[in-house]
Amino acid sequence: MILFLTSSPCDNDVPEGVDLPCILNEANGFVDRLRAHWRPGSRLLIIASDPDAFERNDEMANTFADAFEFHDLTLEDVALCDSRNEEDAGELIAMSDVVLLSGGHVPTESAFFDRIGLIDLLCEFDGIVIGVSAGTMNCAETVYCQPEEEGESIDPEFERFIPGLGLTQLMILPHYQMVKDNILDGQRLFEDITYGDSFIHPFLALVDGSYVYSENGEETVCGEAYLIWDAHLTPICREGECLPL
Repeated sequence: MILFLTSSPCDNDVPEGVDLPCILNEANGFVDRLRAHWRPGSRLLIIASDPDAFERNDEMANTFADAFEFHDLTLEDVALCDSRNEEDAGELIAMSDVVLLSGGHVPTESAFFDRIGLIDLLCEFDGIVIGVSAGTMNCAETVYCQPEEEGESIDPEFERFIPGLGLTQLMILPHYQMVKDNILDGQRLFEDITYGDSFIHPFLALVDGSYVYSENGEETVCGEAYLIWDAHLTPICREGECLPL
């Protein structure tokens, strides 16, 4: 399995004259690395984060399909797995070359992954897996559900650490450049909430355009990234650089 754990692989700075909502972010060698493993005419499967958000899921599938094609990552077929066809998840994965795990609400996506038995379905998969935001977070063996929605950070029943797919030991926090100054439930998301949880586990914070690349179990962080551990934030990799982990 080739694993790309992204914050967001999308670039909204679309070239003039291109009628697409986004293309892929070429920073830090992402597209080049992806192309090196991409089989021409690949079969893409997108697994939804919210299995019942049909309109959003269809739109997302079209957006990613167009973005891959823009970079000459050619596709023979694009499939989407949500609650409309979840009973076919195993067959869909077996037929796919690339599986994309969508972004969204981490616990909602985790519950869907558990419902379709994704952890077992990926055991024999030897293609490319791309995690996007929540999809990346849910790839961890133990997932840190960073509170996101109002009330989650003060809800004693909200589980911040849940089982994941076990594709990595890393607990990744995406979109760091966007959310680092967020206030949730009257508290600073990082300084007052996440830093306290970092005494239990270290976290890897990625900005959009940065990602972790994994091949044969060897992981490399590419682009701007930070280690959050024991309530300290430490830069570990800069834009344009890569660091073996």
